[in-house]
Amino acid sequence: MNKEHLTPDASERVLARLADLLETRLPSRGGDPAASYVAKLFSKGPDAALKKVGEEATELVMAAKDKQPERIVSEMADLWFHCLVVLTENGLRPEQVVAELARREGVSGLEEKASRLKTP
Repeated sequence: MNKEHLTPDASERVLARLADLLETRLPSRGGDPAASYVAKLFSKGPDAALKKVGEEATELVMAAKDKQPERIVSEMADLWFHCLVVLTENGLRPEQVVAELARREGVSGLEEKASRLKTP
């Protein structure tokens, strides 16, 4: 299994470049469903991408249960990709998710969850 590691900045740049590319596939930007898998997903409405997120999450769970490292990485990449599609459909960016993770850094998971339950 490839153990190559990207720096945190390089990882964020990969996500940003992918998000930029996904934005070009939006119908409002001329994405062609006949020429692009993502444009085709967008053309089917939000349920199509959401369904793919569910499918990929299930495949990831199965790979992890089977303790198959290469497949875990592959399925996680598929899941992240489809999550990026959902973000794009909703006018959001991966940088916003990274910022939210940074905000939570150093906060107990129990405390963070309790704070969300208090928020209206």
